[in-house]
Amino acid sequence: MKLYHGSYCEVKKPDISFSRDSLDFGKGFYLTDIKKQALDWIDRFIQRGKAGCLNTYRLDLECIKDKYKVKEFISYDMEWLDFILDCRNSSKRYLEYDVIIGGIADDKVYNTIELYEYELITKEEALKRLKYHKPNNQICITNQEVLDIHLEFNLCEVISDGSE
Repeated sequence: MKLYHGSYCEVKKPDISFSRDSLDFGKGFYLTDIKKQALDWIDRFIQRGKAGCLNTYRLDLECIKDKYKVKEFISYDMEWLDFILDCRNSSKRYLEYDVIIGGIADDKVYNTIELYEYELITKEEALKRLKYHKPNNQICITNQEVLDIHLEFNLCEVISDGSE
């Protein structure tokens, strides 16, 4: 499987310790199998006048599924929402899995979570608001061993607005 990671730098050897806490699927190295999604992430750096890097990798997901604990959310459902709420609230629940795959929560996730937690909207309404309507996918690797042994770096392409 070909995967992408948009960044401000080349990432040949990902290290989970550099990841932030409280992300959608917890602390880990995030990738996508959708090139446009990674390029959209890089666009955030370009808009700030910096170049970005499209890092490309290979991962045998079927091999990973045989050897490690993989959690895959097929759709935006209550289980997905509960998992994201837990991870965004600093739960270590993500550590139950080595790889987590599923949709991305909308950028307004914190506002929606707050409304839900204060019981100003229902869980169903929160789920509807959190859905990211463009096709998307995120793969979070939470186990450093998976990165070190199974994620193969292929290429880093520098992307800029052409003014550099």
